[in-house]
Amino acid sequence: MTAGAIAAPVGDRPPTGEALLRLAAIGAVDDGKSTLIGRLLHDAGQFTDDQLAALERASRDRGQSSLNLSFATDGLRAEREQGITIDVAYRYAVTPRLKLVIADCPGHLEYTGNMATGASTADLALVLVDVTKGLREQTLRHTALALLFGVPQLLVAVNKMDLVGWEEREYRGLVEQMRELAQRLGGAEVQAVPISALHGDNVVERSRRADWYQGPTVLEALELAPTSTFAAQQRKGARLPVQSVTRHSDGSVRVAGMLTGGGLHTGEAVVVLPQRHHTTVSRVETLSAVVPSARAPLSISVVLADSPDLRRGDLIAAAADPPPVSRDQLTTVCWFAARHLEVGQTFLVKHTTRVTEAEVIEVMSKLDLATLQLVPAGELGPNDIGVVRWRLAEAIAADPYHESRVTGSLIVIDAETHVTVGAVMVGTPQLARRGATLAENHQLPLRWPCSQSQPPSSTSPGGLHSPGLT
Repeated sequence: MTAGAIAAPVGDRPPTGEALLRLAAIGAVDDGKSTLIGRLLHDAGQFTDDQLAALERASRDRGQSSLNLSFATDGLRAEREQGITIDVAYRYAVTPRLKLVIADCPGHLEYTGNMATGASTADLALVLVDVTKGLREQTLRHTALALLFGVPQLLVAVNKMDLVGWEEREYRGLVEQMRELAQRLGGAEVQAVPISALHGDNVVERSRRADWYQGPTVLEALELAPTSTFAAQQRKGARLPVQSVTRHSDGSVRVAGMLTGGGLHTGEAVVVLPQRHHTTVSRVETLSAVVPSARAPLSISVVLADSPDLRRGDLIAAAADPPPVSRDQLTTVCWFAARHLEVGQTFLVKHTTRVTEAEVIEVMSKLDLATLQLVPAGELGPNDIGVVRWRLAEAIAADPYHESRVTGSLIVIDAETHVTVGAVMVGTPQLARRGATLAENHQLPLRWPCSQSQPPSSTSPGGLHSPGLT
């Protein structure tokens, strides 16, 4: 794959094309996420002349002797001045095979919530690892969070290979550790590429410095990845969260929302939840036409055979396999707020289009990042991940998260500030190979930051892979 194989530059404009791949670039601070994305866009010819000129000016203003490609995603003034990523930066690209939506996620611990935003809808996690530093605590946390949010694919970019002389052993050791991590957290597919983001080796153009590597470049691996996996999961039948209800003078009711799960067709038997009202679909409409059927993910409106008391927040589901309806939810929670999550606290929760109150009934455990095991806990602190039991003011129709990333997820909202303070996955984690530590069965031990003489403590949790949620 060469730069010439890429379509016309799109820069920060949304792409147009058929297949859509949402990817989140994750990893520890200074491992090279922003530089890799900038290099990918630059070498693929995705920048306009004005954008290149702006990058050159920004590089000069910051005293850089050459073009700093990391500035392509560090759009906030504070980010460029400090040389860090704070917010999630979205960039777009188009190849002959697909369109890319790229989320550059911040690597600092205090911005973990922003990273979760970028990973929550991703089809693929592009994990940056600095080969000179190895798997750091935040690398593990980001990878675990991506797996927790159900990202089915990991593309590991082992960066700065030029600093170790393109030593194959260094690369192989890190790749094996990442595969072990994915195996312990649910078994996501892992592919790896040795790169130098600074110099462009194996990003778009194949490097001549690693003749031992015969795999794809980063761009080629992205083009081969499965796309549009977020809402179009087929493990369950149709799910249509009700976004709006329009009643017409003839008595018909048109219900609109984004379809997830399986397809929906005219004449199909459905159930309206949480009312448990059974009916059938009389008509399916898209923005432009009446259609016999629709597939996820697509925004549609439907007319039902009768007119139950529908409202925003209800769920229309295939009658053959509807989700369970309950006020009590046993969940896995990723907590972002400085305020600790404790029993007895109440928050607002949002499930698809329904907002209701929820009380914390029990904080059962949290994840120890060093051992990848759940340990007893009575509260969750900032960036902790744990198992929490909730009681909601209203019943919701929720699938287990591993069956639907849409109807199996909630967000927690502080009722006073209206700030999102947590991400919730319906179900509890099931971790593989209990009792083993991540560093076991490796010739090369995990490398922690130089400032740490010990692995992270049990107060530094990571995350879980959605197929391990039940």
